[in-house]
Amino acid sequence: MALVHDMPWYIPLLIFAARVCDVSVGTMRVMLVVQGKRYAAACLGVVEVTIWVLAVREALLHLPNPFAIIAYAGGFATGTLIGMTIEDKLAFGYRAVRVINPEADTDLARTLREEGYRATKLTGYGRDGPVDVVFLVVRRRGVRELLQRLSEAAPRAFVTIERVEQPHGGGFERRAAGLPGALTGGLRK
Repeated sequence: MALVHDMPWYIPLLIFAARVCDVSVGTMRVMLVVQGKRYAAACLGVVEVTIWVLAVREALLHLPNPFAIIAYAGGFATGTLIGMTIEDKLAFGYRAVRVINPEADTDLARTLREEGYRATKLTGYGRDGPVDVVFLVVRRRGVRELLQRLSEAAPRAFVTIERVEQPHGGGFERRAAGLPGALTGGLRK
């Protein structure tokens, strides 16, 4: 058991903290890569790898000590959870929302437009008869609010959500350029 005592007590804490930081930063870097923000992703990559090298160095210096290994692994797991939580709070990007409303007599697209959403309506035919299909593109941070509104306005609707690379046209350029008529949060006029 002499191996447990041959390192200062704070080393496992430093290893743990470094792993939490580098994995959290790494999660954010991956999200920026997915969004096509290459320079920001590259900058975070420098920070991530610098912290990682320091964490690995300490873990390898104290490899025979089980607390160093546990701290390294625990920091990785905790960093993954924290990185995902941060990314969820920042909610990068846009989502395409498709709503299939079996209550064709309810004009869901009109209702959503009156609330400021940009909605496109198509008429379709489902298993049980006519349906309205409504398409929307919203900022990811607005999806929860939209789903709440959909559950109130069309409780029987079938909803799917997909990630959108980079929307353009239909007013999205105005938002990017900061021109009048820009979308507030990507949701509304």
